[in-house]
This record gives sequence, structure tokens and C-alpha cells, in this order.
Amino acid sequence: MFEVRIHGRGGQGAVMAGGILAAALAQEGKHVIAIPSFGFERRGAPVASYLRFDEREIRQMTNIYHPDCVLCIDPTVGRAANIFEGIKEHAVWVQSTAKPLAELQFPDQIATVGLCDAVPIALDIFRRSITNTIMLGAFAKATGMVTLDGLRAAIQESDFRDAGLRQNMEALERGFNETTVHRIERKAAA
Repeated sequence: MFEVRIHGRGGQGAVMAGGILAAALAQEGKHVIAIPSFGFERRGAPVASYLRFDEREIRQMTNIYHPDCVLCIDPTVGRAANIFEGIKEHAVWVQSTAKPLAELQFPDQIATVGLCDAVPIALDIFRRSITNTIMLGAFAKATGMVTLDGLRAAIQESDFRDAGLRQNMEALERGFNETTVHRIERKAAA
């Protein structure tokens, strides 16, 4: 089973991103459970969404406390919430940021880092800093757990059907193409 925690801020679409990712994974034959969490439910407040998927039926309906992947769609939410809490060994971190890898701090459990400067892409496409579909493309590239075709199909069936479909397809593609993936080699303790 693979578990994902999506971090963002209210109004950025973290919960919607979880729903789109769940739909894409289900279309690709995975068993999926998406768990939205709204918290304060106000624009700008830290929010999280949770997702677990597997090749087999999932019976576990609990919250996700030890994710295999953290997908952070906002470059600032890490200052307001501990996005790495409970992260598993050999985890994947997909982050919206303009910073290079050398300037980022993250726990030793992280084995793969996907970085995407999503805010300028969002401003270019949407004229607002809504980064959710961009970061779904980044997730696909960093993890290989879902295909772009699966995400495209899920977006076509989502609430974007008429309004914003073309823009969200472009955002998905740019997120995938403009993400850099780093494999982290940790030195063994002497």
C-alpha cells in the first residue's frame, strides 16, 4: 500500500487534487481511498488531504499518519505545518518551490525529491497561484505511480469539464515537464 499526504492552503485545491489523483489511480486499476481534511476551512489556512492506494482491496479506513509521499502544493505551508511529520523511510517529497535542492532542508527519510516552481506557472496560466494540477504533474514525474494519461482522463471528468479544462491540461503538462527529480544518496554513519 502507498500512502500520500497532500499539503496546501485553503483555496489552492489540495482536496480537489486528492480527488483527481484518486480518480486517475482508480481508472488505472488501483484500489484507492481518498480522505479529505478541511480543518479551518478558510482561504489561506493550512489544509491537508490524504490518499492511499494499492493493487489489492484496501480495508484500512484510518487516517494516514506515516505517509510514503508528501506532496506540498504551496511553497510556504511548511512554515505553518510540519509537512514531514511521521514520514516513512525512503519517502518521496514533491514540493512547489523556487529554491534549488541545496537550499532545502528535509529529513533523512527522504529518498526522492521532486521540485517544481509551480507558482509562476500558475500565474502564467491562471493569473492566480492555484497550483494543484501543476503539482499533480510533478507527482506523476517524481513517483511514476500514475500516468499523465490517467491524470488527463480524471481532469476531463472533473469539475473542469467546461471552465478551465484547457488551462488545467496545460498546467498538468507543464508541472510534469518542469519538475526536476533528485534521488538522495545518504552516507552511512561511520
